[in-house]
Amino acid sequence: MGHCKCNGGEEGLHSTQKACGCAGERHCHEKGEDDGGVRRSVIKILVAASLLVAAVVVDHCADMPMWALLIVYLVPYLAAGHGVLKEACDSVAKGDLFNEVTLMSIATIGALSIGFLPGGEPEFAEAVFVMLFFLVGETFEEYAEGRSRESIGNLMDLKPAEAHVVRDGKEEDVSPEDLTEGDIVIVRPGEKIPADGTVESGYSSLNTVALTGESAPREVGPGDQALSGCVNTQGALTIRVEKAYAESTAAKVMQLVEESGEKKSRSETFIARFAKVYTPIVVIAALFVALVPPMLSDGVFATNFTIWLGRALTFLVISCPCALVISVPLTFFGGIGGASRKGILIKGASYIDALARLGTAVFDKTGTLTEGRFSVTSVCPSDITADELLHLAAHVESFSTHPIAISLVEAYKKESTCMCQKCAVTDVNEVAGQGLTAIVAGRRVAVGNTRLMAKEGASVDEHDHIGSVVHVSIDGHYAGHIVVSDVVKKDSLEAIENLRKGLGVKTVMLTGDREKVARDVADGLGLDEWHSDLLPADKVSHVERLLNEPRGGKTLAFVGDGINDAPVLARADVGIAMGALGSDAAIEAADVVLMDDKPSKVAQAVGIARRVESIARQNVVFAIGIKVAVLILAALGLCGMWMAVFADVGVTVLAVLNAMRALR
Repeated sequence: MGHCKCNGGEEGLHSTQKACGCAGERHCHEKGEDDGGVRRSVIKILVAASLLVAAVVVDHCADMPMWALLIVYLVPYLAAGHGVLKEACDSVAKGDLFNEVTLMSIATIGALSIGFLPGGEPEFAEAVFVMLFFLVGETFEEYAEGRSRESIGNLMDLKPAEAHVVRDGKEEDVSPEDLTEGDIVIVRPGEKIPADGTVESGYSSLNTVALTGESAPREVGPGDQALSGCVNTQGALTIRVEKAYAESTAAKVMQLVEESGEKKSRSETFIARFAKVYTPIVVIAALFVALVPPMLSDGVFATNFTIWLGRALTFLVISCPCALVISVPLTFFGGIGGASRKGILIKGASYIDALARLGTAVFDKTGTLTEGRFSVTSVCPSDITADELLHLAAHVESFSTHPIAISLVEAYKKESTCMCQKCAVTDVNEVAGQGLTAIVAGRRVAVGNTRLMAKEGASVDEHDHIGSVVHVSIDGHYAGHIVVSDVVKKDSLEAIENLRKGLGVKTVMLTGDREKVARDVADGLGLDEWHSDLLPADKVSHVERLLNEPRGGKTLAFVGDGINDAPVLARADVGIAMGALGSDAAIEAADVVLMDDKPSKVAQAVGIARRVESIARQNVVFAIGIKVAVLILAALGLCGMWMAVFADVGVTVLAVLNAMRALR
């Protein structure tokens, strides 16, 4: 409050905007400092309150002249308000006359002085109480900001203090920034991975909650990717660094969150414009209240002036728009922090606005609604068992690097802990565009498409499957087929239902896959609209069409992997990168980054955004409504300084407490 300028300019959002920059490398507001600041403020409040009580006792028990009472009350006044007075002087020196601290200083100094005017009643206690309550409001604000920074800071605590690197056969501790590509680092249980890399040796589970918001551990072993910021929970790992720390996932995520506060939401921009116009108007209105009614009255000007000056001072205290200037940005920043803890990184408050108004969600299919990798979904044998069919196909396909071949081998490994050692595989031959043949345990096995089966003299059974069909023949006789397809993610149905039924969002799927596959996915998920056989340029055209349809102020989001769909992500009102863990392209291209592969996070992000918008609107309506009502009462002389304190500081405290709900 005292450090937040109510003119609504850049300084007007100082307390909340700059908080974003306090994550990562710039720990200028660490938790200990926040706690220390709040503790000092509480001590100052207690001291000033005790001095005020003592002053009131002296006032009632001793018969003292007015100037002596002023000195008595100045002690608690300065104890509570010396910081505000100093900041007001600095603001005036800079030419910034219309801000909260200046208005508060003028009002309280006026209250201290009004008793010396003809017919004036002393308001020493009221002046001290205004400053004291103002200090209470500042403390609440400082606590709320500390909670917001702590929320972000916990997420941003991704970098370890040191990395154990092996150089020239010796282990040494270095800063993560000193790691280079190709370095070998050792990460022991309980330690954070210092840079992105590949596991060279060791098996463990990684806690990815700081990046994804998910508590389920991720199993890793030799050859698996290990991302910076994850915590090694079990065995020691030896990792080969693939990226310097500055280019690592942890560094990019920290940079993303640090910069998120730079983009103001529409509500924040409105508050800034509002405060610039509002504050000068109320100052002029206060002068009008102080001067015009006494001039128009028939009584003694000096006496009437004293009465109306008191009302004008009360008017000034009420007029400070701090509740709006503080609570609205704090609400959006709290929302960004709360979403970050769920693995949803929103690049600025403006995108919270856009998410809250979401009317259409357009999804890519592969890797977004589906797993993006082939899996065996059906094994259909002819004259042999299903296990034997998969067994023979996997033996032959183990010599291929095609994604379908890899899926067959992985499916067989799930059924058997080791490949059959009795089966000798020889004479492996790849037939371009058709498949593979080999001799397995003395039998000629062919695995491929219908053309290969025709070449082998095997008659293919009729079938109607969704996905890619792999046929198998043994010694020229048809043995059956295996269906391989890209399976729908487990929570895709939940995501679509939550968007359509729970949030009223239209769902659309755009895919380059075949119509038959697209229809199967769309029907299974209950999508409102879908289009297949699309090139990247076609997806942009469909998004353009949807954007040009009447939307009633609603926004459109595109959800993709952030790599292949960069043009569409950029064209949509909100680009949402799905499964961006470790993807530099996704973090750069999207406005919202979901750090895991769960499409249900899209609905969760919209829900968070709508909650934040609702809290911000509540604060705006509440603050403006109370202030307008009390301003009218003050101008009519129906409320005093005590009511003014509530209308300013009291409303601010309530608005800040309401804003803190966004953190949850």
